[in-house]
Amino acid sequence: MKDFEDQVVIVTGASSGIGRATALAFAHEGAAVVIADRDVDRGEEVAAEVDEIGASGLFVAVDVSAPADVDRLLGTTMHEYGRLDHAFNNAGIEGDQAFTAASGLDNWNRVIGVNLTGVWLCMRAELEVMAAQGSGSIVNCSSVAGLVGFPGISAYAAAKHGVLGLTKTAALEYATAGIRVNAVCPGIIATEMIERFTHGDPAIVDQFEAAEPVGRLGTGAEIAATVLWLCSTGSSFVTGQAVAVDGGYIAR
Repeated sequence: MKDFEDQVVIVTGASSGIGRATALAFAHEGAAVVIADRDVDRGEEVAAEVDEIGASGLFVAVDVSAPADVDRLLGTTMHEYGRLDHAFNNAGIEGDQAFTAASGLDNWNRVIGVNLTGVWLCMRAELEVMAAQGSGSIVNCSSVAGLVGFPGISAYAAAKHGVLGLTKTAALEYATAGIRVNAVCPGIIATEMIERFTHGDPAIVDQFEAAEPVGRLGTGAEIAATVLWLCSTGSSFVTGQAVAVDGGYIAR
């Protein structure tokens, strides 16, 4: 029997990068996967990939910063599957790059809206369902920028620090309700977001690789493996934690 057979998971921001890798990893372990993303075409492609693996894939178009969208996501999940066992709140944007004094309010509101408010909205809805069930696990996607400062992306760093506060608080609130809440903190991962940061410049890619003590960028699959462990029975005594998967980045 596969580890997540007959279980249901929501993955937000699942059309690419870490989200896609995690959705497919859950599918390989037998879970029904709800693919939540704003990108309809790519989201439907990932749902089709899940189906090809032999699991059940369902795409729902969602802007996680919109309460009505999040409510529809949970409503659709419950209508289709009748339960929610796990959630990976991964949707996020990097925003503009600028030092704090030069950054704009519109950028701040947009980044906080998706990366922090979006996680809170999803958690609120997921926790309601899981509390009624008496079981569930949630993993939120923070970042190494949620553990240490990161010049040039103040809104992103603030949001990712905030995600850890939400994670720890909810973990304490629901510790006796059969629900575990943890966060994963990726280091520099080879995704489209990093491609946007580097603008495809090999010299900048080399700098990013040099910043990782292991000498390379991480992969979406490596983050996905950690998320699945945090949702598994193997981590049954783990809650309220921020797990860095960063090639040693914050150990320096």
